[in-house]
Amino acid sequence: MLALLPQPEGVDIAIATFLKPDAASKISGMRSYGLYWPTNRSVKALLINLKRAFSVLRRERPEIIVSSGAAAAVPFFFAGKLFFDTKNVFIECFDRVDNATMTARLTKPVTDLYVCQWDTQLTDYPHREQVTRSR
Repeated sequence: MLALLPQPEGVDIAIATFLKPDAASKISGMRSYGLYWPTNRSVKALLINLKRAFSVLRRERPEIIVSSGAAAAVPFFFAGKLFFDTKNVFIECFDRVDNATMTARLTKPVTDLYVCQWDTQLTDYPHREQVTRSR
């Protein structure tokens, strides 16, 4: 996700992530919101992050949500699509060559665009865009 920074001129961003020291130092000075962790497929963490997603989405009113991780994608994509009419973009991890991650499968009903690196990834997913290199 950090490869998307700095954002294009005229684009306003806010970041929701785990505010661990490594992430916090990389997004220092940006509008950021902390997510609850560890998640480890925890229903408790999902509910806490869903509540945080509603709070962030009410405050920020984004047009687009971009995510590459389960802890943020699931609560933000569902809350965003169902209550804030967001466009959702999921960036699939590059090491899952033959099958989709659980997050890609869970967010399929509310994802507008999937971005993947390999032609074998997400072949049966609608709105799939393959990218061959990063900047």
